[in-house]
Amino acid sequence: MRLRNRTAMVTGAGQGIGQAIALALARHGARVALCDINAQRLDMVLAEIQSIGGCALTCPMDVTSKEQIQQVVQQVLSLWGAIDILVNNAGIYEVLPFEEITEAQWDRMLSVNLKGAFLCCQAVVPHMKQRGSGTIINIASSAGKTGATLAGAHYSVSKAGVICLTKQLARELGPYGITVNAVAPGRIDTPMIHTVPEDQNEMFRQRTPLGRLGTPEDVANAVVFLASDEASFITGEILDVNGGLLID
Repeated sequence: MRLRNRTAMVTGAGQGIGQAIALALARHGARVALCDINAQRLDMVLAEIQSIGGCALTCPMDVTSKEQIQQVVQQVLSLWGAIDILVNNAGIYEVLPFEEITEAQWDRMLSVNLKGAFLCCQAVVPHMKQRGSGTIINIASSAGKTGATLAGAHYSVSKAGVICLTKQLARELGPYGITVNAVAPGRIDTPMIHTVPEDQNEMFRQRTPLGRLGTPEDVANAVVFLASDEASFITGEILDVNGGLLID
């Protein structure tokens, strides 16, 4: 129970990596505010957490809406009195050639993947500063370091922005006792990757030294570590979880 008596807020908690993160945090004793634009999915995750004896709250929320984020933050603070851990996981993904990306698609991708993290950080940072502690963990991507083999340029750029935001906030917030890190997954077996042909995923398996795709739990375990006291002297780190596909 490494996170007993701590409160976590997880965006994109309705499925995939976000769901696995929420479950892992709950298993380690955290109270978890489940945030997602899809309320129905949140109810399913809540039931799963309750079935293992965990504590959670559903918070339907659009990460592109500053007003909705602030309402959720106030709701969580009113109920549990603190937000110790923020996990910015909400994101979207598209496979498109550069010249086919529309302006609207570009704006939407950056709004969800990058602006969403920015707005959530802005909403919780004043509270964390006041308490003199806090942990922010952003979910980036290997694509943000190298560009993507399959995803569109707008996806890669959004994740590069998440990486830079992580480093900037680590510098600014360190003096207030707040750590800011990111996890950069490689190819993870979630519903998102099944939008591409299976032979493409098989290519990633063959290129990965560990010989498999990652699981949402692989990412969740890294998040639990970064949220724990064992990582208290780690900030500004981009932790790769990719089976060796990218070694930098």
